[in-house]
Amino acid sequence: MAGTVKQQGRRLGAGGPLRRVQIGNALSAFGSGFTMPYMFVYVDQVRGLGSLAAGMVFTVFALAALAVLPFTGRGIDRYGPRPVLWIGAVLAATGAFAFGHATGTPALLVSSFLFGAGVTTCQPALATMIVRCSTKATRSRAFALQFTLINLGMGIGALVGGQIVDVADPASLTRLFTIEALTFLGLALVTGSARIPAAAPVLVAATGPTGLRALVADKAMLRLCLLAGLIFFTCYGQFESGVAAFATDTVGTAPSTLGLAIGANALTIVVLQMFMVKLTERRRRTTAMAAAGVVWLGAWTMALVAGLVRSEALVATIAIVAVYALFGVGESLLAPTLGPIVADLAPARLLGTYNSGYALVKQIAIAVGPAVGVLLVGSGTWPLYLAAMAACTLLIVVLALRLRPHLTAAQDNAGPAVPVLVPHRELDTAA
Repeated sequence: MAGTVKQQGRRLGAGGPLRRVQIGNALSAFGSGFTMPYMFVYVDQVRGLGSLAAGMVFTVFALAALAVLPFTGRGIDRYGPRPVLWIGAVLAATGAFAFGHATGTPALLVSSFLFGAGVTTCQPALATMIVRCSTKATRSRAFALQFTLINLGMGIGALVGGQIVDVADPASLTRLFTIEALTFLGLALVTGSARIPAAAPVLVAATGPTGLRALVADKAMLRLCLLAGLIFFTCYGQFESGVAAFATDTVGTAPSTLGLAIGANALTIVVLQMFMVKLTERRRRTTAMAAAGVVWLGAWTMALVAGLVRSEALVATIAIVAVYALFGVGESLLAPTLGPIVADLAPARLLGTYNSGYALVKQIAIAVGPAVGVLLVGSGTWPLYLAAMAACTLLIVVLALRLRPHLTAAQDNAGPAVPVLVPHRELDTAA
């Protein structure tokens, strides 16, 4: 099967460029994993500016997405993903390098904005490149491979970065951020020079609104964005913040054990991802999203078990590791699903806008999620926290199933016999 996919890619002339795009994904993920776990420590302890300044840095990093993503989509649609990727990579490299040399709060905030703007600009450009370099038949595998490489890259980056970091030596952190700057320049060189296939020709005259107005007018895309926002808020916005705070503060999990649990999450994704691609290839995408929600309900149940038996260290530890592993199972179901749906919903002329809108929803959810999670856990109301997250997860299942009637059979990866319950859409799709 893998050989067949490669042969198809070569016949389409997209095999080489797609490999370079995936290498770029791995490079950017390695750079993020290399420094992201240590940004708070760098600002708070190494530069001695305190936790408030560190919190401001992360806030500015997240807000940068709100500033650049609306323009990113328009730029991709007008000029293509390569120039936008170059701009994003240079911004990220500049921000990372400046961050590692900044000593005061103002300089760190400016660097953080450039850093965040560059990283978030690269995301929809890379997603658009994957769509351009794949076909409907290979797209789910391409996005799944991207997700696997991102997890591997971030895990290896965090491991290598941890060997370099020395809180007592500011120069070690400067080296860390300088190396990350080089990884983004490598992204620009490797992926930014790839020959990306042109967008598919428009099959009918393009009519109706353009840009973000077109996205807002697309009811199916709005429903998908609402569902994706809830997914990123409930999972990705929690397991490195709210769940981590719950594990350490409430359950009493040691930091080393928490690291083991996070490692179990990454290992689960790497081991299961290609199996999940095969499992979801012949099933509705809405079913896969609903199934991810059901698995995450199991994760929150295990978190409840850990809270109730926290005096039993071994049982509580097993439960916490199970939480992260179950999160990984759900994530591996979503990786070949969310990106391809966005691509299938988007008219070819607006692929960049749709990818940027999706990335914007993701960034907002990931920014809000940790604040809500840590607030609920920190206030001592951990049962309320788990109940709220379980309710959100149940809502994911409901919204996934309610999205089904608003998708065509092709968009939901359903068989041709499934009736189409949505109005006729314009035919210049991203495929």
